[in-house]
Amino acid sequence: MDSSTTTDAEARPRAARRRIVFLDVDGTILEHGAHISPSTPAAVRAARAAGHLVYLSTGRSAADIHPVVAEIGFDGAVTNSGALVTSGDQVVAERPLSPAAADRMLTALRSRGIRYFLQTGDGVYASDDMAELMRDYAAALEARVQAGQEVRPEDSLVGLAQRTFPSVDEADLSRIDKAVFVSDHEEGLDELRADLGDEFLIVPGSMPLPGGSNGEISERGTTKGSAIELLLAHLGMDAADAVAIGDSWNDVEMFEVCGVAVAMGNARPELKQLADFVTTDVLDHGIANALRRLGLI
Repeated sequence: MDSSTTTDAEARPRAARRRIVFLDVDGTILEHGAHISPSTPAAVRAARAAGHLVYLSTGRSAADIHPVVAEIGFDGAVTNSGALVTSGDQVVAERPLSPAAADRMLTALRSRGIRYFLQTGDGVYASDDMAELMRDYAAALEARVQAGQEVRPEDSLVGLAQRTFPSVDEADLSRIDKAVFVSDHEEGLDELRADLGDEFLIVPGSMPLPGGSNGEISERGTTKGSAIELLLAHLGMDAADAVAIGDSWNDVEMFEVCGVAVAMGNARPELKQLADFVTTDVLDHGIANALRRLGLI
């Protein structure tokens, strides 16, 4: 994006511009797990009190938003990487996979022996081997903690690993929005792109699991970016007044749509290159510093 966008945005008086901010969750509001900068809730609330809108924009299911994030308070959310869009209590857009597309995706995952979660608007379902992986991972992490070994960033996955997920056999194929997968080998991402790339968008994930590869699968036209366009049209707002803040691959389309794109200090280098500016890390007041630099608080 053109860096002049930020200059123009910052030059206009705050009172003359009502802005709409889209915040990714993992790596942006939360460090993977449950850690949050103490300045983030106050910054979001201050921006809203100043008359700006603040929405979540996440790959997570609406039912999977961590309580520490939900309690901050937002004007609505883009969830499941754009498959579900809400504003207040209103559903603006709901875009599940067709049953045929969901069946094709499942066939590819199963034929490659790749573990996966399925996400709907109100739940997350695990394949049997994914549930087993999470249990084994949780047990290994707990053993390390009990042995007094150093806690590493990936240990934040223990909360996810200890959860109990319903089986994918219980999922309604007419309501599947996306999948999250974990492959034992690096080629898993490329294999799925070869199988599904004509109809689906397959992006690398950010789960800090050792070895292999992981990522997300959504319908090709269903992205955070296209969801934001639908929401802006619904609200009658201009993309020039939209701000995107994120850190990962599934934020690319969001960056392309919004007038100002802000990468977290801990973002992937490729995303930083697409940003108008880079703020500080997720736990180093990254959101508060970005909103302050934009004059929103």
